[in-house]
Amino acid sequence: MDEILMDVEEQMESAVDYLRKEFRGIRTGRANPGLVDHIKVEYYGSPTDLRQLASISVPEANMIIVKPFDPGSMKAIEKAIQSSDLGITPATDGKVIRLIVPALSGERRTQLVNQVKKMAEAAKISIRNARRDGNKGIDQLEKDSEITEDDAHRGKDDVQKLTKKYEDDVDNLLETKTTEIQET
Repeated sequence: MDEILMDVEEQMESAVDYLRKEFRGIRTGRANPGLVDHIKVEYYGSPTDLRQLASISVPEANMIIVKPFDPGSMKAIEKAIQSSDLGITPATDGKVIRLIVPALSGERRTQLVNQVKKMAEAAKISIRNARRDGNKGIDQLEKDSEITEDDAHRGKDDVQKLTKKYEDDVDNLLETKTTEIQET
């Protein structure tokens, strides 16, 4: 029973963590290193995260500075940023790449809010799937007479409490990100 609960909690936690990582890549009106650190750069034939090839800083609210560790990777980094779905054109001076994060239009803000709502719903579906799997496991234990009916009810209550806790986490993340997107 404990094993099932731990497994369920682990699955739910990973769904929330995944959502958190996804939200970091969603552009808001202000600059954030999370916008670019996950971008894959073709570096010597293998895709590498930008954060492994350069230091990323935010000197101003609307600017990201990318300083490659290896100046030879500048063109590859610039190309990766241009081909990403960020919609920001990099400006380079030979040593650093500057990304000016433009303010979002009202229409774009609405699109982003809808996008994060869909992502949050997908995370909730993952959490509910973990709940379903946990309940099936508990039912199987009860059927095999490994636990009593009372233990099965307690186990299902525990699974439901975990589900509620992680769905609340998703709601809080969604609310925070929505507020962040709608700020001007």
